Amino acid sequence: MKPIRFFDHVRIDEFSATPKYLQLTNAILIAIEARKLDKNEMLPSINELSYALEISRDTAEKGYKYLKKIGVLASIPGKGYYIASTEFRQTLRICLFFNKLSSHKKILYDAFISTLGEQIAVDFYIYNSDCTLFKKLLSNKLEGYSHYVIIPHFFEGEESACQMINSIPKSKLIILDKKVPGITGEYAAVYENFEKDIYNSLEQARESLSKYHTLKLIFPARSYFPKEIKKGFLRFCQQYAFNHKIISDIVNEPIQEGEVFINLMESDLVALVERLICLDLKIGSQVGVISYNETPLKRIILDGITTISTDFQEMGSIAAKMIIENSNKHVEVPFSLILRSSL
Repeated sequence: MKPIRFFDHVRIDEFSATPKYLQLTNAILIAIEARKLDKNEMLPSINELSYALEISRDTAEKGYKYLKKIGVLASIPGKGYYIASTEFRQTLRICLFFNKLSSHKKILYDAFISTLGEQIAVDFYIYNSDCTLFKKLLSNKLEGYSHYVIIPHFFEGEESACQMINSIPKSKLIILDKKVPGITGEYAAVYENFEKDIYNSLEQARESLSKYHTLKLIFPARSYFPKEIKKGFLRFCQQYAFNHKIISDIVNEPIQEGEVFINLMESDLVALVERLICLDLKIGSQVGVISYNETPLKRIILDGITTISTDFQEMGSIAAKMIIENSNKHVEVPFSLILRSSL
């Protein structure tokens, strides 16, 4: 086995959503940069890595191959891998917090990583909109990063979460998707304007909505979604004299011809479509459906689901550019309506 000091500095975090091979490569690069590992030093074998870090041989090999590709490691047949170069510097190391991972969040993540480039270390955590878990994860990560990128959506405890977020130096902080009043100082933000966005999108769809008499917003009772969505929805309905209702449970909600349903959760969309099919109501003529957050699948199912959505690819790209340019701007991301057969 290699000296214990290697495994003092190279570990795998089971709580991280970052692929384990990237955790491995990032940890080795950080250890080299901190001069904990030296040039020409032999590294543990693939089998030793797999055993000590409890990762697969494929994961260990993938990490070493990546480091070899960028010139940090080299190998000698029969002997193994060693550190070939220490002449590099990781100027950016990012701690990324998502409240959940979904189809549209993956679009955001992919755009963020693609814009940053492969050689920047990103540790990725998902806290399931749970304030307690978020605080536990962040409390262990308050040092060693150049930037913290956070989507601040919580079921409850937002004020407490904001207190911890405020402990991060504002020059290192980027808030994604939602601006929170409790976060103070000159930090960067890439966000949606939830009240304005839903109002403007429904206004753009007004001609299609006019063949229906009632609009229903499915807003789960226990939800991390901003209450501004409800404000924008109510303002539109009152402005244009639509009957309206905010509901929390689509499974037990009566459904009648002439209604439009706006869903926020993917699970509610599935439950709604199943009920409409069972009731033999034709989507797009007898009942309308609008879904939050554009995904590739919504272009296809039921000849296309009408969506209202921010541009998550643009959000991820802008956030990455802010890091590269060291910007603390606040940028509102465009929001759009995509009309399809479901309306």
